[in-house]
Formats: sequence, structure tokens, C-alpha cells
Amino acid sequence: MATVTTIEDLEIWKLAREYAIEINRLVNTDSFKYEFGLKQQIKNVSGSIMDNIAEGFGRGSRKEFVNFLSIAKGSAEESRSQLYRCLDYRLTDEKRFISLLNQLDLLVRKIASLIHYLNSVTTKGQKFKDRF
Repeated sequence: MATVTTIEDLEIWKLAREYAIEINRLVNTDSFKYEFGLKQQIKNVSGSIMDNIAEGFGRGSRKEFVNFLSIAKGSAEESRSQLYRCLDYRLTDEKRFISLLNQLDLLVRKIASLIHYLNSVTTKGQKFKDRF
């Protein structure tokens, strides 16, 4: 596995960043013109995914990283629910909804996979960063 030394090296953070960018594009369409609450919620939660990955990585311990990855995964699931609201309220079309949902599914699977990996290693503290 490649050595990860910065958050920018971490694939799940990159995927979360791309997802947040796509959500920002979605909510900046005319359909969200009067949807202030949902617009802010989905923007915040999509940003929270990448922010929690970054914060956990920066903590330097495997246990804390796993905890923050779990929070990021929870934020991703919250975002999934909000995507369904966007579809149900006709704020997005089905094609865009499916594309965003597929992005989110990949991200959730990769976060879960990293959590599983980190729970299987015995290295603790700063040294774990060099192991994946």
C-alpha cells in the first residue's frame, strides 16, 4: 500500500472533496433558489465528510482516526438522506441524483474499508500514517 503523509494523498479525502464540489454545483442551480435550509444542510454535511476525514487523519492516532472516519461515514449517510429529499422535492433530476448517489456509495464503501483495515492493524500513534 502507498505511503500517505498528507491528507491530499488520501484517496477517500479526494473523493469526499469531489463529492462536496458536486453538491455545491447542485445547490447553486435555480431549483434551489428558495430552498435555503436544505441547501445549507446538504452543503454543510458534504463538507463535514471531508473535514472529519482530515481531522481524524491529523490527530495522529489510529483510534482517533477510526472514530473520525466513523463520523464521516455517518455524515455521508445523512447526505444520502438529503439527496433523496432533493429528488423527492424535484430539486434535481433522476440522472444527477443517481450520479451523486453512486459517488456517495463509493465513498462510503471506501471509508468502511479503511475503517476495517485500521481496526486490523496493531500500530498505534504517528507511525500508523506510514502504513497505508
